[in-house]
Amino acid sequence: MATARTPGFLLLFCRSCRSLRGPQFRAYAALVPGVSQVDNGSDFLGKKPHRKHPGILHLPHVQLPQALADAAQLLLFERPMRSIEKQVQALTNYLWSRHLPVEPEELQRRAAYLEKKVLEKQDSTQTEEKLHEAVLHALRKTTYHWQELSYNEELGLIYMAARLDGGFAAVFRAFHEIQARIPEFRPQTLMDFGSGTGSVAWAAHSTWGQSLREYVCVDSSAAMLGLAEKLLKGGSESGKPCIPGVFFRQFLPVSPKVQFDVVVSAYALSELPSRADRIEVLQNLWRKTSHFLVLVENGTKAGHRLLMDARNLVLGEKEKSPLDLQPSFVFAPNKKPKEEIFSMVILARGSPKEANRWPRITQPVLKRPRHVHCHLCCPDGHMQHAVVTARRHGRDLYRCARVSCWGDLLPVIAPTEFPPPSTAEEPAP
Repeated sequence: MATARTPGFLLLFCRSCRSLRGPQFRAYAALVPGVSQVDNGSDFLGKKPHRKHPGILHLPHVQLPQALADAAQLLLFERPMRSIEKQVQALTNYLWSRHLPVEPEELQRRAAYLEKKVLEKQDSTQTEEKLHEAVLHALRKTTYHWQELSYNEELGLIYMAARLDGGFAAVFRAFHEIQARIPEFRPQTLMDFGSGTGSVAWAAHSTWGQSLREYVCVDSSAAMLGLAEKLLKGGSESGKPCIPGVFFRQFLPVSPKVQFDVVVSAYALSELPSRADRIEVLQNLWRKTSHFLVLVENGTKAGHRLLMDARNLVLGEKEKSPLDLQPSFVFAPNKKPKEEIFSMVILARGSPKEANRWPRITQPVLKRPRHVHCHLCCPDGHMQHAVVTARRHGRDLYRCARVSCWGDLLPVIAPTEFPPPSTAEEPAP
């Protein structure tokens, strides 16, 4: 995560502060040993209650737009399928348990190792053909078999039933983060790579519908593009689109001059057959990004690893095109009718400025009697564990921590960002 340096001043906590109550208490800072200092020098709370502090980014729950939900139900009723619930559950389990494809270099390494083991166990007089068969048999038993999903009309409907709501919620959460932290951002164009059912366009319209004028949905499957267009038209082929300005394509725009304010890839990078393909696609997506690149994958080890590789690729990219003049930085990483667990990273162009000054909560907040455990990812990329109490750290920080959730920002600033205190500022004994 890129480091953001912000000016500020240091107010040290002393014993007499503990007796203060009311608005004046917010003028004092509280030091968390080894972690951070509460950022209330800029009156970050204002007149808001602690449960609405500006670091709150989580959403209680997300509902599909009614027009989208109605269109999806109509399409499922028009084409009833046997055992659709079992097929939906089977596809969900398959997608969740999926691993990244094994690279050719890794396959060759494993084959050479297995050949050596086979030769050690068997006599060297066996034919080369039998040796080859034995190695292939052992390789099949020990290697994950990745297969590309080919979506036809029926599988597209099953995917819609399984992933429409969860995919919409995950992307909507990512857009909510951008909107909450940069409310003045008004995108006009958006491109969705691997658009599937088109839920990204619906989430973007729900977030920035007043400013967006062009949505480009790119998917290699003609069946999925047709399904997304039907959903957009209320479940029919001839209806009026619920969202104006949506265009469907099977390939990325070729011209390097074509850029979009927001570029999204949701659950699509994991569908590419090799790391080389992912690198090529990510480079193209980043070149077509003028403000934000949003990447979303499953909240699994495989999904997290994929997004970390993507983040490192974009942040470490040295070869710049004439249009790629701005640097990159990480804007963001990453319950019940239904819970969606996902990994996300939002990459932005420009300078971090104020974007990363607060650490992000990376695990569920553990609320215990009179203290709270928060695991934090700080702006410099280090992970820290804070145990916050009202007595030691002040009421503001304690209450903010207690109402925060996994994925929120905790309003604290690392002590290294402040100048060392003068002798006159030392706390009373």
